[in-house]
Amino acid sequence: MSLIELIAGVEAHEATLTVFNADPAVTDELREYFADRNVRIVDDQTASGPEEFAVLARDGEFVTAVTVDDLLPRPDGDGKSGDDAVGQEADTGTTGRVGKPVLDHLDETMFTSYTREDMVAASREIEDRAWRVGDGELHAGFQTLDVLTGEADTYALLGEKERLDVHAYAADEGDAPDVDHYTVHVGETAEIRETWFVAYDGGGYDEAKCALLAEERAPGEFYGFWSYDPETVDYIIDYLTERYGGSERTDDGGATA
Repeated sequence: MSLIELIAGVEAHEATLTVFNADPAVTDELREYFADRNVRIVDDQTASGPEEFAVLARDGEFVTAVTVDDLLPRPDGDGKSGDDAVGQEADTGTTGRVGKPVLDHLDETMFTSYTREDMVAASREIEDRAWRVGDGELHAGFQTLDVLTGEADTYALLGEKERLDVHAYAADEGDAPDVDHYTVHVGETAEIRETWFVAYDGGGYDEAKCALLAEERAPGEFYGFWSYDPETVDYIIDYLTERYGGSERTDDGGATA
């Protein structure tokens, strides 16, 4: 399965959160909160049963049920909402992360209409994690060598981490940067030109694995997902290694077969 097919597969694997017996304004609030998640929010009414509860389903299969009250922020004893109090202990009266009962079941997060600037900002989150852990493998796709050249300083710094193995991927368009501390793979395929990705293998820690993968569907507009699911991250890295592992750029500027 190619990178673009993987994006399409996650897109098609959309979950549905059905909100029962709630005010339409509540459903609209949940739609706004989950706007960048791979979940569709619908509302429904039942003749009997509890008020304001929600059911999460995927591919027609039940996943979990929860009260709407557990999905929305509530003030704690200090007047802070659950959003403001993330990370505090339970005895403060906060609900923790807003939407947590549903978010825990959503391994991938979809996004739409990300600009190039948004993609850079999202990529920095993963690059920073790889830098802090300082071990393992970091794989990043830049679409073209011109784009990679613009990030040369950042990736030279990452590549200097002794136990961090850094790989960059780009189509052969533009001039390649001088590379001393990381490997450049020149991919002669449409998916390298059309996708942007950053994947970190966690350096031996499953909880540190993360990946961002997006397709440029219009000039400067990206659609895709990021994931903290270890199997998804492993798949992306394994695919890149098997498909492009032999395409290292040679000293004379060409690409190996």
